[in-house]
Amino acid sequence: MTRPRPEDTRQHAPDPDHHAHDHAEVEAELASGRSIGRQVVRYTLFKLDPAWRRLPAEEKSRQKAEFAAAIERYQADFMIRTYTLVGTRGDADFLLWQAADTVEQLTALAADLNRTALAGWLTTPHSFLAMTRKSQYVGKGHQHPGQEGVRTRLQPVGKKYFVVYPFVKTRAWYKLGQGARQGMMNEHFVIGHKYPGVRINTTYSYALDDQEFVVGFETDDVGDFLDLVMELRHSDASSYTERDTPSFTCLNVGLGEMLDLLG
Repeated sequence: MTRPRPEDTRQHAPDPDHHAHDHAEVEAELASGRSIGRQVVRYTLFKLDPAWRRLPAEEKSRQKAEFAAAIERYQADFMIRTYTLVGTRGDADFLLWQAADTVEQLTALAADLNRTALAGWLTTPHSFLAMTRKSQYVGKGHQHPGQEGVRTRLQPVGKKYFVVYPFVKTRAWYKLGQGARQGMMNEHFVIGHKYPGVRINTTYSYALDDQEFVVGFETDDVGDFLDLVMELRHSDASSYTERDTPSFTCLNVGLGEMLDLLG
């Protein structure tokens, strides 16, 4: 049985204190001495069949409520963040960013969504699977707020925009020595520190999916992100990039608003 979605979509707005809760949870695990498990991460992009918009308003509302209820049933168990791409991409309308402890949790959510009426009008033109792990290039001397050596649990900060894309390095990159690669990554860090408003979330896909990494950048100013990437193009490490497309610029919205923006 599905639960009706509240008429006021502001009830689904991102919780400004949610990222603080995420960080506090990780810090508590560290303090207790318990090991912090890695997460399985999925970035699922959905495209709506335009014919759906010709349905009666009441039917569209019913389908959105059913779809929202399916997502809400899992939000207490693992991270599900919602974003719209309406107005920024032509091949995708919204993104679900999920981080769970097991693949089975992601499968259960996907199966429940597939059983909704709205799913019959949706395709998934892009879907990326990855995991978290501690970076081999980030040590105690390189820290950011909320990322102090703990990168096995995602801690989104809930900024206005989320830019996400798959990433592949050239094979030549892996033939370099650790010292050479570390030096180029240190250059990346220096450039990145010039844009403190841009927060990176890196996940790893080796053999799990077609890319090697999926990187997601949170920012309140897309201009800052554009300038950062332009500057990084001049770095030495950039010549070892084989592919970093497609790229998706997403707006951080609540679950209800994400669905209402479909039409």
